[in-house]
Amino acid sequence: MFNQMPRWLQVAIALSLLWGGWDWYRQRPVRIHTPGAQVTQEPVQTRTETRVTRLGSYELTHLARFGAQALVLSREDYRLDRGATLSPTDLALGWGPMSDPAVLRQLQISQGNRFYFWRYQNQPPVPVDHIVRSSANMHMIPANDSVAQRLRQVRPGQVIFFEGYLVRANAPDGWSWTSSLTREDTGAGACELVLVEDLQLPP
Repeated sequence: MFNQMPRWLQVAIALSLLWGGWDWYRQRPVRIHTPGAQVTQEPVQTRTETRVTRLGSYELTHLARFGAQALVLSREDYRLDRGATLSPTDLALGWGPMSDPAVLRQLQISQGNRFYFWRYQNQPPVPVDHIVRSSANMHMIPANDSVAQRLRQVRPGQVIFFEGYLVRANAPDGWSWTSSLTREDTGAGACELVLVEDLQLPP
């Protein structure tokens, strides 16, 4: 059937498969060999003066200064949803017990539709409230091209460091998107919307 397709369609499918393979290889998970928690410090959030900056057509209201060292549990890229032009990538991040390979091996972690999901069989490896407080799905907004380039290189299993601001985004058509300001919430509205000004990857 493939040989019966128009030549241009064959080329398009081949290029799509090649790009998908390269994209997977570039973002393939890193195996964690060190036992125990990879990150012991919780994210740091501090008050900041409320100010508004512009990024493209969006107005970003700074709600809090924010920074974290965290283990990347999963990543999901978005190209077609409403927020994709602002935040092309979500990172599910963990610290404390949620950066411990022994704990993570007992959880199934996934992302989709701007949410982060974890599941376990029988009993959770640590109390559920520890899972909630020690992990989060974060919508990452690259503040510049340099951060955007590094964000595309992030792989699950890496320990990364980033800092910037938790923000509320407003679009000219009235659409808005607001960050959570606590690590203890769940469900809709519980994700952090992070304007990333600096992103450091492992060597």
